Amino acid sequence: MLITPAKVGATVTDVDLRELDEGATQELSDAWAVHGVLFFREQQLTPDDHIAFAERFAAIDVNKFFKASDTHPQIAIVLKEADQEGNIGGGWHTDHTYDQIPARGSILLAREVPPTGGDTRFVDVGAAYEALSPGFQRTLESLQAVHSNEHVFGKTAQYNREMGDRLGNPEGVGNATHPVVITHPQTGRKLLYVNPGFTRHFTGWTIEESASLLRYLYDHIGQDQFSTRFSWGVGSIAMWDNRSTWHWALNDYPGHRRLMHRITVSGEPLSAA
Repeated sequence: MLITPAKVGATVTDVDLRELDEGATQELSDAWAVHGVLFFREQQLTPDDHIAFAERFAAIDVNKFFKASDTHPQIAIVLKEADQEGNIGGGWHTDHTYDQIPARGSILLAREVPPTGGDTRFVDVGAAYEALSPGFQRTLESLQAVHSNEHVFGKTAQYNREMGDRLGNPEGVGNATHPVVITHPQTGRKLLYVNPGFTRHFTGWTIEESASLLRYLYDHIGQDQFSTRFSWGVGSIAMWDNRSTWHWALNDYPGHRRLMHRITVSGEPLSAA
């Protein structure tokens, strides 16, 4: 197995994910924590293989809102049909920050991809934090923020309406409060823990008062210097750490179908920096 670091994440080659021993699993787990996102290509995983691979790292955290596979409820279906306009995940976000104990990460496997387009961008929120001035870092470390999913998955949410039967369970919405700067539980690295998809406002601040600072942070984190772009092929996998990355599924393949299988694995309580 060869792990090749890049500006953001690392590419893993010379490995068959169906045939890992304990040592290789630990090596991947350590690399996942350090690099934030790992990329694989041409993996021949059945749904059962996909589940078995995910369970090597943590228990599966089934998303409450995504449509699940008919045969494997642990697998969320991330689908855009050729005649649909909206895609799932079409903007910077990180998953499950609306949970009080957010998921550790997700393992996304490409089943069908368009002939061109459909890439996913990833950003390193640790590098973005480290690029801030010490004084600003200390200010952010004193803050907490409220994360919610009601404006995305709730009954009246526009996004929920646009996705139609690809999403469900609008009654399951909720929110959580987290530090704006967290410490990664495996590496100890400090990470900016806000995102445009689910962060609503700073604790004790209104949405309006929070908007300018959040927008500054989003613009800062989303810079090209902290991001990379992954082009998919059938059998490609990206496994990302929800604490240390954002991601964005690009919606640039009109008239084509894109089908991904996603498994999310459980995390642990977050710690402030």
